[in-house]
Amino acid sequence: MKKTTDTSDALLHGDIFKTMLSLSVPAILGMVVIGLYNFMDAVFVGQMVGPEAMTAVKVSYPFTLLNSGIATLIGTGSSSVLSRAIGKRDQATVNKIMGNLMCMVFLLSVAITVIGLIFAPNLLAFSGAEGNVLTEATEYLRIVFWGSLFVNFGQAANMVMRGEGKLKIAMAIMAMGAILNIILDPIMITIVGADKGAAGAAFATVISQVTQALFTLWYFLKKSDNVRIGRIRIEKDLVGSVLSVGFSAMLMQVMSMFQQTIMYSTAAQYGGGQWQTILGASLSLQAFSFIPLWGISQGFQPAVGTNYGAGNFNRVKKFTMTFILSATTLAMVFYLPIMLAPKGMLSMFITDSAITTAGAPMLRLLFTSYITYGFLILAITFFQAIGKGGVAAVLALSRQLIVFLPLVVLLPKVHGLGITGIFLAQLITDFIVLILAAVFMIREFAKMKQEASVVKAAA
Repeated sequence: MKKTTDTSDALLHGDIFKTMLSLSVPAILGMVVIGLYNFMDAVFVGQMVGPEAMTAVKVSYPFTLLNSGIATLIGTGSSSVLSRAIGKRDQATVNKIMGNLMCMVFLLSVAITVIGLIFAPNLLAFSGAEGNVLTEATEYLRIVFWGSLFVNFGQAANMVMRGEGKLKIAMAIMAMGAILNIILDPIMITIVGADKGAAGAAFATVISQVTQALFTLWYFLKKSDNVRIGRIRIEKDLVGSVLSVGFSAMLMQVMSMFQQTIMYSTAAQYGGGQWQTILGASLSLQAFSFIPLWGISQGFQPAVGTNYGAGNFNRVKKFTMTFILSATTLAMVFYLPIMLAPKGMLSMFITDSAITTAGAPMLRLLFTSYITYGFLILAITFFQAIGKGGVAAVLALSRQLIVFLPLVVLLPKVHGLGITGIFLAQLITDFIVLILAAVFMIREFAKMKQEASVVKAAA
């Protein structure tokens, strides 16, 4: 209890910048190692097997987000409930978190596993995969779905650790799984043979995720100071709050699956297999560069949630401004190399110089709006942290469905834009949603200022 109290005291009373660093550095490192799973699968398969196998891994990736969606739904929702309960010092709610999480993870993971195993070929065909790419992608995806229960528990429970403020432990467990995956990738690809290289990468991923889940279970059974596994059952008084907040976070994952599937399908229509390969490498770079920003958002969530729960609105604003500035600075680390050397970045995945030359301008176009992502991701996280999942859902849906879908369908047909229209659709969408997020944030801070004035007057 003492360590948990020390953590909440730092969130509620510690120096803003130092607290941000203590939360963000381990969270960023933890999220980077999570991103290494699919990123390294693609790198090893691309270099050891070939572009077709790499394309199979990347075409499969959007559908692995079904698992990430379940983990995020339960984990983000549970983490938000936990951090606000800590701020209110509500131990009764804290005691129910993990039992409820485990029950929800089990039920939803079983459903995802069954759906994934049965419909993997249909899902992949919808993205435009065909021939050898479809065959290898189906095998890769089915192996990944066999590990659904383990990956969903490991990721969801890790989010609870972060919500409690235990970001170093969360990072260490995630790092262990990612490092194991990197070690196993070339070994498993070699064991299964080059003709089934994608399957070897999938086996490496599942073995790593099972190991990570077991270490996570051990932590909550034996080591956690305050958040332990109690009765494993659905807690009716928690489910609504978990789902309402987690739903918007899940949308970010599931809609990414839908968004990328449409992009792959459109790329196949306007550019063929070569442009699917370019798009796969570009999206892999985008996904990996997203990860540090997701990491800083994981540190942001307990800082805002705990202070919001305690009614400390001025501190919520200070944390928000500090995190946004830091996230934008962090984004520059990825923005500059990709904008300055796009061909070199693509060559990590693609060995054919002609393909990387063709793809370089499109990668640069895709990343033009990346510098704004620090603000955009933290805006969505902000509304999740304070329990206003509806606003977060509007932002997520706008970016990945409401605005993006019409643009990605229509722009390739405008003035012969073709494949350029696919990449341009993302850029235009990002700037529209950025404006929307800014409006919502300004309105919310105005409400908090008014509420703080009422409380002060009453006192």
